Amino acid sequence: MIDVKYPWPPAGQAWQSLPEQTRQAMVAAGAQEWERIFHGRATYNTQWRLARPTVMTADSFRELNEVCDRIAQLILDACRRRAGTAGGLRALLGVPQGDTRLLDEDEPLTEALLAAYRPDVLLSGGEPRIVEYNIDSSLGGGFDADTVIQRFATLYRERGLLDGVPARPAPSLLDQRFVAIRDELGLADGARVALLMDFDADYPGLDDPETFIRILSPLVGQAARFGIDLVIAPVATARLDDAQRLVVDGAPVDALFRLFVPNRVTPSAGLEAVAGALAAGTLPMFVSAAAWLLGNKINFAWLYEDLDQLPADDQALIRRYVPHTVALTAAERNRALADQAQLVAKPADGSAGHDVLIGPELSPAAWADGIDAAIARGGNILQAYMPADRVAMDFVQIETGEVVTADVPYSIAPYLFGRTGSGALARVGYPGCEGVLNLARGVLMTGMLLTD
Repeated sequence: MIDVKYPWPPAGQAWQSLPEQTRQAMVAAGAQEWERIFHGRATYNTQWRLARPTVMTADSFRELNEVCDRIAQLILDACRRRAGTAGGLRALLGVPQGDTRLLDEDEPLTEALLAAYRPDVLLSGGEPRIVEYNIDSSLGGGFDADTVIQRFATLYRERGLLDGVPARPAPSLLDQRFVAIRDELGLADGARVALLMDFDADYPGLDDPETFIRILSPLVGQAARFGIDLVIAPVATARLDDAQRLVVDGAPVDALFRLFVPNRVTPSAGLEAVAGALAAGTLPMFVSAAAWLLGNKINFAWLYEDLDQLPADDQALIRRYVPHTVALTAAERNRALADQAQLVAKPADGSAGHDVLIGPELSPAAWADGIDAAIARGGNILQAYMPADRVAMDFVQIETGEVVTADVPYSIAPYLFGRTGSGALARVGYPGCEGVLNLARGVLMTGMLLTD
């Protein structure tokens, strides 16, 4: 049972608990080696880089993972109270048939859908607040988070900065994902697994597939340590052989690691080949496209709708960590306008901050227009506004090399694969940034350093 009375320490306390001399040396090292640390990492920011990673105590990180795991279970339970199959859930969510590619309408909603998830957690009022929940295999940022924190750790070890210091990088989320792929799919040692991506998607670097795949190539050696023969390719290049097996890079594969989003993947002959292999039963996939439906934000509203049906501990958990959420309908319009300063509106199936309305940041006229447009479109939620706490972070200005300390917001995205916590992605604001923390708006990404 989760102890909801756990006292969360102040966000900057873990960093401040390190010796001052160590902190100064870490920032200086990061400022000197930022190009090495962030080489090849995804970002739209051309002005700033982080001079150090975010830091959290190991106890707090473990507790956060336990909270996030329980909330994921409660989301699945809320969906299963309403639908027994993926098609039934899709219809309830108002998702048009065919919009979620590779979806088996008859697939039952089982615990297997919780093989991979990553909540987005804001620190607000000194508390973690789960503002969104990504449940799928196509979880972005993992490679960047793991790579950056390992590079920071390597740099610190080279300079002896971790000698005698109770600090270490969070466990590798990439390692844990390969463990989950192997175990969830029941793969034999040496199984050939295709990692397929949509290179027509909007993400930094995807316009150059050859270079992007080369950057990802260390994953091949990493997967081999877990008995997986990984092949990385664009989904558009896949095809079927005469036995209805998926062929990637010239040979059949035993399984698919789907790293593309099922409701935004670009149609192609390769995607149709994947669909054909799934229909033929020749292609185990990590994970089912039905998992994507669990991340629809209307599920947060269902948690609150069902609150009275839940045990007291789960009720307390939801109230503490999940912002109050309702479907944004015409019935909610008057409350939305009256309580503008305490609310945000979001598309239920959106991402990357698109069409998000933050009440406190808009004029009353702009808020009212946005609310009316969202109601007319349908498929939006109204959620309690969680102002992000500001935490002191250290940055290096790319052009001048100057080190700057600024109070900025950041969010934490822990990765859980096979119901096991591992690493985390931190999205960090920068000096003068806006309130929405996502890659498209220039936030900086790093992994997590844990302290004892």
